[in-house]
Amino acid sequence: MAFKLSISISILSLVLSMLAIGSNAGGIAIYWGQNGNEGTLSETCGTGNYEYVIISFLSSFGNGQTPMINLAGHCDPYSNGCTGLSSEIKSCQAKGVKVMLSLGGASGSYSLTSTADAKQVATYLWNNFLGGQSSSRPLGAAVLDGIDFDIEGGTDQHWNDLARFLSGYSKRGKKVHLTAAPQCPFPDAWVGNALNTGLFDFVWVQFYNNPPCQYSSGDIGNLEDSWKQWTSDITATKIFLGLPASPEAAGSGFIPVSDLKSKVLPAIKGSAKYGGVMLWSKYYDDQSGYSSAIKSHV
Repeated sequence: MAFKLSISISILSLVLSMLAIGSNAGGIAIYWGQNGNEGTLSETCGTGNYEYVIISFLSSFGNGQTPMINLAGHCDPYSNGCTGLSSEIKSCQAKGVKVMLSLGGASGSYSLTSTADAKQVATYLWNNFLGGQSSSRPLGAAVLDGIDFDIEGGTDQHWNDLARFLSGYSKRGKKVHLTAAPQCPFPDAWVGNALNTGLFDFVWVQFYNNPPCQYSSGDIGNLEDSWKQWTSDITATKIFLGLPASPEAAGSGFIPVSDLKSKVLPAIKGSAKYGGVMLWSKYYDDQSGYSSAIKSHV
């Protein structure tokens, strides 16, 4: 009897330790859409490396502009050429991959001029990319899982309004996930107010092109301090470490695989809010094989 009991206890402890490891396991988010040579959306999801794919970008919107998507060499939105992505989005979702649409980017033409403007943009996003109805859905009938805020210019006003309006649509059925890609200097200059709403599910902080808070050749102190601030001061379901997928993907902040595994991840994975790693972008990940090299450690 004692022998059986000890076996049961050891099995139980094994299960509990596996659960503990599982709860701390993260996923990889990838930006796709800004290089026609990075493979299709279906191929991206088919790698099995990513839990989140962020289609980038809706680069023009707000302030009375006609919203316009820009997917580089993948398709031509002006001739409705991106509607064919609908079946690919659905195939990704069938694999359990969440697919978001990213607003903004580093070189877009966008801003929100008022609360009413934010509401108008939210309505457009709902009807054209989410669960609403429109005769001119740029990506076809597929219903995306959420909206990503990659705001790096324009104005810092009314993004909190946009987040509230979008979040309100979750009451109409499928949840609208809200995600964001702030820079690591805290608080973010553009979406700091939006993040304070507490409505964001996943926040992938850009720990690159920001020397004061990124990793630098063996020195983890600045990154760790910044990570602690983000995870303690921002109400979000999960916080992700945003990195360039290769040295060419950013001006600075690339972390070699060995350093990420041995130094960086052990320092941040203890946080209850740790969600994983975000990579810019699929094109550079193809060149470096970064996601494949880190997947089992994330």
